[in-house]
Amino acid sequence: MAANRELETDDGNAPNGRTRWRVFALMLLGSFSVIALMLTGLSKGAMAANFAVSGVTYKASADKLVAEGVAQFGAYDEGSGEKNHPVLVNAFKHAELSDFCQSFVIPDLPGIGDATVRIEAPGGMEAQRLVLGVEKVSGDLTLKNVQIGRDASQLDLGPEGVSGAEGGFGIQATGAEIDGLRQQAWSTTASTLNLRDVEITTKPGHHPCF
Repeated sequence: MAANRELETDDGNAPNGRTRWRVFALMLLGSFSVIALMLTGLSKGAMAANFAVSGVTYKASADKLVAEGVAQFGAYDEGSGEKNHPVLVNAFKHAELSDFCQSFVIPDLPGIGDATVRIEAPGGMEAQRLVLGVEKVSGDLTLKNVQIGRDASQLDLGPEGVSGAEGGFGIQATGAEIDGLRQQAWSTTASTLNLRDVEITTKPGHHPCF
């Protein structure tokens, strides 16, 4: 999936170490060959979450994400029944998301069928040491002071102790902003999550955040 790099100054130079992509989709970089490089860590045992994930993904959206201390690398989430899922680990020391929504489907409830749980926080969400196992993500991305292609085991700008497999493809940056965030993921861990004005609903049928 191609990504168009959008320069931020008239002379073609992005200021202050900032790199901007119009489309942030499937691991941030604009070719399947690079995606394959990012996922080389999979064969070397990099695991995103330290628990077995459920058999369904969740969707999350936000008007804007602002984060500090960013690390990204290919890994996998361990599923039940020995079924693993390839993911991009998105790790942030600190992140704030405005108008946050998360949804997931509960399949095949007796007498009901599928149902959707929605967690909505119009006041936003704030997280410390946020680590996501992402299947797909899109939006308008700006990275600050970015390093692309760093050994995933040597990432040191993200949360302490969060890094990939030796020899794996890694990305890190001092900060990130994503406008119009849309993501589908298998797992989330954080040291602290604060959701403001939160409302949780369960309804029959499919009612995703996007």
